[in-house]
Amino acid sequence: MPFEILLIIELALLGICTGFLSGLLGIGGGMIMVPFLTFLLTSKGYPDEYTVKIAVATSLATICLTSLSSLRAHHSRGAVLWPIVKVLAPGILLGSLVGAQLAAALPGKLLGILFAVFVAFSATQMFLDRKPKASRTLPGPLGTFGVGWVIGMLSALVGAGGAFVSVPFMTWCNVKIHDAVGTSSALGFPIALGGTVGYIWAGLDMPSMPPGSLGYLYMPGLIVISMASVCTAPLGARTAHRMDIRPLKKVFASVLYVLAAYFLLR
Repeated sequence: MPFEILLIIELALLGICTGFLSGLLGIGGGMIMVPFLTFLLTSKGYPDEYTVKIAVATSLATICLTSLSSLRAHHSRGAVLWPIVKVLAPGILLGSLVGAQLAAALPGKLLGILFAVFVAFSATQMFLDRKPKASRTLPGPLGTFGVGWVIGMLSALVGAGGAFVSVPFMTWCNVKIHDAVGTSSALGFPIALGGTVGYIWAGLDMPSMPPGSLGYLYMPGLIVISMASVCTAPLGARTAHRMDIRPLKKVFASVLYVLAAYFLLR
């Protein structure tokens, strides 16, 4: 089988699994996409120094597309608190731009370690199903801008949509969980946009990049994975409403620990 066709099939399978699990478990696709896309590109002989950065950039670019459909669904239910979006988004956009430049400057191995820590943290939160108790209100505009900057920077470093920080933060600040999730969906777009632009800029003129790359953004991966995941995410969401997914989350958390170990060992 020709190399290109095999790679497209592998990317499509990754997109199918990513979309279904994202809809089923309510997780960000980056936790699945980054490790497996890194593995795929490394197995094709591309430099280890680039593969993690390419995977993170491509994960962020897919969030640009998927966050819009999620935003539309939450907005139709009145679950997006736009005043919070307006004060968090500027800091998030700036933070994600800075985060992408920082990630591009880091050695690939160190970025892999950071991603492994993020995956292990997310797995622990999923395994324990721990939810923060509301204990305060949102800070003022300057404080909220600073929180947004941190969310954007961390998300750009690990290729995530930011919900792993923004939802607990808003819940802690007395925002209802459904509104926090809906508002987080609106914040996913500026996170992904700033990060994607930052990775494209940082990766321009880099040698030995995979064919079809724009900076660190792997365009074939973006197109194939996005098309496949958009088709299976609704199926995962419908399945989630028909079953108790809490035991499944614990199983998936165990898988995430394995992925984190893979990134540490490689």
